[in-house]
This record gives sequence, structure tokens and C-alpha cells, in this order.
Amino acid sequence: MTPERADVVVVGAGPVGLAVAAGLRLQGHSVVVVDRQAEGANTSRACVIHPRTLEVLDQIGATKRLVELGLELEDFAVRDGDRRLVPVGFGDLPTDYPFIVMLPQYVTERVLLERLEELGGSVLRPYAATGLTQTADGAEVTLDSGDVIKARYVVAADGMNSTIRELAGLRMPGNTLQLSCSLVDVRVDGGLPVDEVALYFSHAGLLVVAPLPDGSFRLVAEVGDAPEHPDAAYAQQLLVSRGPRKSAPKVTEVVWGSRFRIHERVADEYRAGRVLLAGDAAHTHSPAGGQGMNLGLRDAMVLADALSVALNRGDESELDAYATNSRAEAVRVIGLAHRLTRLANLPRPLRPVRNAILGLAGRRQKVQDAFAKQLAGFPDR
Repeated sequence: MTPERADVVVVGAGPVGLAVAAGLRLQGHSVVVVDRQAEGANTSRACVIHPRTLEVLDQIGATKRLVELGLELEDFAVRDGDRRLVPVGFGDLPTDYPFIVMLPQYVTERVLLERLEELGGSVLRPYAATGLTQTADGAEVTLDSGDVIKARYVVAADGMNSTIRELAGLRMPGNTLQLSCSLVDVRVDGGLPVDEVALYFSHAGLLVVAPLPDGSFRLVAEVGDAPEHPDAAYAQQLLVSRGPRKSAPKVTEVVWGSRFRIHERVADEYRAGRVLLAGDAAHTHSPAGGQGMNLGLRDAMVLADALSVALNRGDESELDAYATNSRAEAVRVIGLAHRLTRLANLPRPLRPVRNAILGLAGRRQKVQDAFAKQLAGFPDR
């Protein structure tokens, strides 16, 4: 049965919605999470969790389990074939988690859902939010079932095409790049490093190669027109034209594949009265640097704390601070992803010059450390 009231309604049960809900339940608040899907997704999508994200998820007791299930990596590298242009190490970062964790998104979602359930929460499926009305002391969310849930606050965590954001009258302007991304999880017969994430800046274009816990590898390539269903021959060609040269990895199986367009968008405002935006409902950008889900999860934990203060004390100043500061952080991250994307897609005649400059700059420890902190999520630490 659908609850009639809650402190907070969270629309969307992806990683961000689940993390917000778990953070609120941990602090004793009633939460209703609704999602239009009958069950959680079982595709891998985002697959990297950065150090700062591991820190904030520790607040809800999820990090230990994520680390146990994932693959810990201390190294990241910008490469041109077999040559390291910019080596980046996380091992010396000032954090209790000096590494990234490779873990398919559906496993991350499962861990967060289990934690939410341990805290007494659950997800209502399949229900779509179709209406939103704000009142003086709260909001009402109407579901496609006809049920109405009254809450003091509503969190829009329902993705780039957020219904709640639109109903609240919030805009998310930006650009859709001409590039598309091909995402392929493959198994290979040797030839790829299992101890680092590699960003190949090849003459043919960008290719990300990342090992996953089950022994497969994630390939992400920015291309003009990505196939809807990439096959082994397509994945093999990506590796041949953009990846390592001497080791000659051979693709033996495509585990999963997808494609998507690159959007660079950020909401004008993160708050409209009793409605708050988080995750892809607030921002979206290029996958370069693996920042998307991480930024959303950091949104989630800050927002959960800010909502708790507002619920307990009636003080909404921290909600305003969340809306301002998290948007500023999104602009920074989108800028980082944008620069990496533009750098990777310079005109072909300029790419050898680009790689020569990167090779020289990448020898400097200061450059390596600064890049590591940017990727890890704490550039000013």
C-alpha cells in the first residue's frame, strides 16, 4: 500500500536516490522512494567510484561493502598506444581511500538498496510521478496509480529527463555534442593491463579501457556514430586503432554494449521551494574522467544532511547552501570533463602535437598530483 505521508519523497531509485534515502533514514526521517521501473537495472553503466565518493558513502555505512565487492586500483594513465603520457597515481592522496573502486553500477545500486532496507526503507515499484503541487508547508506528489503522497520535501533523482524538475519549473539548459559514445564490456585474451584505468589519446580518437572485478574490461570510445549493438569485431577494431600496440589484445566476447549521446547541461537552479534536484536531474556531462555518478552521490550525501537540518530545526539555510555549492561543484566537474573531451577530439593534424605536449607536462610530479586530485574529487585538499 502506498503511504499517504512522508518527510521526504525521493523520485528515482538509482544510486543517487537510494543514497539520499539511506542518509535520511540513518537520521530517523521517513522517506518514500518511488521508481517507474519494475526492478533495478542490471546493466553496468557507470563503473568507477572515486576516493571522495568513498569517503562520503562511509557516512551511511556503504563503503566497506563496495570496496569488498569491487576492484581496487591505484593507477590511472593518459596513454598514446604503449607510451604513458601522463601517469596518475592515487596512492599518495590525503585520504583513507587512496584508490578508485571499479564496480558495475548495478552492484553499487544493490549495495545502496540493501543498506536502505537495513535502515528500514524500501522502494515502491513500478510507480511514475505524474503530478506535483507545492503548498505552504510541503508538497504533494501524484503517482500514475492515482495515489497522492504528501511530504515536506521532494527530491528529484529521476535522471536527465526528470519529470519532477519539469513540474517544478526548473530548467537545465546546455548542449548536446555531435559526438556519441560507444560503451562495450568485453572479455579479452590477454594484452590489457589489469592494474590501471587507461585513457588512450590516439590519433584515431579517445578510448577508455578499464578492468572490472569479473575479469572483463570496459571500453568507452567517443565516435561520430556509435552502433546500437556493438559486436566483437567492432570492439576489436577500437582496440586495434586506439589501444595498445605491442600486446595485441584479442576480444573473445562482448558481455554488454550500449551507446549514448554526450550532453553538457546543468540546471539553472537546484531548488524550487520544497523541491530539490540531485544527480542527473541536476547535471549531465561527458563520461571523460568517470565523474557523473560520483558527482551525483556526493550531491546525495550533502543533500541528505541539509534536509535533515531543515526537517529537525525548520532552518532551510543549508538547503540553500546545497543548491549553491553543489551547482558550483557541478560546473567545475563539467568543465573538467569538457576539457578532457575537447582535448581528446582535437583535429587529427593537431593530435601528435597534443601528445608531445602532454608527454612533456606529464613528467612533472605537480601535474600528476593535480590531475589525481581533480579526478579523485578534492582539488583543493
